[in-house]
Amino acid sequence: MDEGLVASFRQGEPVAVREAYERWSPLVHTLARRALGDPTEAEDLTQHVFVEAWRTRDRFDPTRGPLQAWLVGITRHAIADTLSRRTRHRAGVEAVAAVHPREEGTADAADQVVHSMVVADAIADLGEPQGTIVSLAFYDDLTHHQIAERTGIPLGTVKSHIRRSLQRLRERGEVADVAL
Repeated sequence: MDEGLVASFRQGEPVAVREAYERWSPLVHTLARRALGDPTEAEDLTQHVFVEAWRTRDRFDPTRGPLQAWLVGITRHAIADTLSRRTRHRAGVEAVAAVHPREEGTADAADQVVHSMVVADAIADLGEPQGTIVSLAFYDDLTHHQIAERTGIPLGTVKSHIRRSLQRLRERGEVADVAL
C-alpha cells in the first residue's frame, strides 16, 4: 500500500497528498506543537510542511527512506526556520529599541517610541510566519500577492494569516486599553 501511495505522490496525484496528510499530519502537528508551543503556529506549520512536500515531491527518493521520514525531515527544517526567524525578529526589535533616538523633554516622541515598541512586541508575539507577513504588509506596504510571492506561502494562507493576526492584535490592544 505504501508503494502505491509513494508512486502516486511522486506522480503528483492529488489523492496521494490527501492520503499522506490524513496519515501523517497528526505526527507533523505534534512535533510542531511541542517545538513551538502554539497550537495555531503548529497548524500553520503543518500546512506549510505538506505544501512544501507537494511542491518538492520530485526530490523525494524512496530508496533513501520512507515518505514519513522525509516529511519529518521537512518538519524539522520548518521548525528550525521558524525558531530562527523568531530569534532574529526579537533581536531586531531589541536593537531598534536600543538605538532609537529619543528627544529629551518631548512627551510626543516618548509616546511614539512606546507605541512603536508595543506594536513591535505584539507583532513579535504573533510568531512565524504571521509576524513576518504582518510586517511585510504594514511596514513594507506589500500587497497580499507580493507577500505570497516573496514568502512562497499560498495567497489564501497569507490572507488567513493577516486576518487572524489582526484579530489577535485587536484583542491584545483592547486588553491593553482596559488596563490603562
